[in-house]
Amino acid sequence: MNPKQRVAGQAAWVLHTLPWRETSLIVEIFSRDHGRAALVAKGARRPLSALRGVLMAFQPLLLDWSGSSELKTLIRGEWRGGQALLAGRALLCGYYLNELLLKLTAREDPHPALFDAYETAMAALGRGESLSPVLRRFELALLCELGYGAMLDTDGDGYPIRPGRLYLYIIEHGPRLCAEDAERQAADEGVPVGGQTLIDLAAGDFSCTATLAEAGRLLRALIDHHLGGQSLQSRRVLRELQEL
Repeated sequence: MNPKQRVAGQAAWVLHTLPWRETSLIVEIFSRDHGRAALVAKGARRPLSALRGVLMAFQPLLLDWSGSSELKTLIRGEWRGGQALLAGRALLCGYYLNELLLKLTAREDPHPALFDAYETAMAALGRGESLSPVLRRFELALLCELGYGAMLDTDGDGYPIRPGRLYLYIIEHGPRLCAEDAERQAADEGVPVGGQTLIDLAAGDFSCTATLAEAGRLLRALIDHHLGGQSLQSRRVLRELQEL
């Protein structure tokens, strides 16, 4: 039997909640030192519960919990403060980040650097920063922390990336330089991406519009590969809004 765990004052964010029994909630959280965890918030749906107004998504919290099974019991929660409420497209982007964490991270697998990247992304969304760079930086951090880091500095054969050339990014191989006389090879062989975009991604530089567009396509392909066919509801909603 696993020993009973007691955690106090842990920095965390709510990723998802669902009703449990008559008055309680099951809360999926992402914490700095314990990764993703599932907690039972007993009585949290009662009108006078101290937890009722605390367990909000996209707000930084301090949580206490205990338990020996995968489903722990939430004991206390309080707001850490300092985060603006998300609205509009920023809110949908927040749901997208939460969905990525729910589908791609394992419970009880700590990733402090990824937690910091999530907090940085949430603060940027709250400040109203440009959405695409915020999402691309988080996606890169997520892939790196989960061991799926993209090959960006060299091509699949180990040669340095050349800024003025076109590459095909093959997910299990890395970037492959396109032949001089075949600059537009079949896209089904990989994701077309410019050398400068790969260099900018490696440096975390999203100041170029072309880099943002190509990085979005590349990172989406990498994430889709690791999702293994799982769909993202938040991505579908964002796409429908863009079509409107």
